[in-house]
Amino acid sequence: MVKQEEEEDDIVCLDESFFINDNYQLTTFTVGSHVLLLYCLQSASTDFDLTGQLVWPGAMLLNDFLSKNDELLQGCSMIELGSGVGITGMLCSRFCRQILLTDHNDEILRRNIQLNASAENPGFCAALEAEKLEWGNSDQITRILHRYPGEQLLKNRGRGHCKFILAYVSRAKMMDLMVIAEATRHGMLINEVAGTRSVVGNLEGVIFEITLC
Repeated sequence: MVKQEEEEDDIVCLDESFFINDNYQLTTFTVGSHVLLLYCLQSASTDFDLTGQLVWPGAMLLNDFLSKNDELLQGCSMIELGSGVGITGMLCSRFCRQILLTDHNDEILRRNIQLNASAENPGFCAALEAEKLEWGNSDQITRILHRYPGEQLLKNRGRGHCKFILAYVSRAKMMDLMVIAEATRHGMLINEVAGTRSVVGNLEGVIFEITLC
């Protein structure tokens, strides 16, 4: 009996907050002629998944492309899935009419919106909002679709008219081939956008245009 009590005393229970690093640093990002200020983490070296609170090479590649092709976004309304700290949404706010940022951690998104949506920021144009959205959470999806109707977007576009931009950063040659093969297998036409191959950090990146066939 005494031995069992001693074993129970050794049990330590920790909630997920013990593993979360919320030591966000104010960081400046320059994309073309645009300067963005964001709170973000500098590394993900903890036991909890913090991947969405970093700015990854793929985001920088996509932002560079969008800054050079802002006519794609002029006057648009946009919902961003998996916004992370919101760097792409913040850039798009310079061109779009309205933007909704979504991710698991909506607190950091709201913090960065507040940081950028000031009267002293002349580059901030769009109405920016943030909502919590975890993959597969039907209640959150329903709430967002109710507040921001847009579920018919893909259907209304029709086949051959709905296009996606994929900012792809290569990590392994095997994955490079798999991305193209999977897109084709699911009935998508994938084309590399000419002149977009570049080095991001020490990785090779490229922009693909994907069309629903």
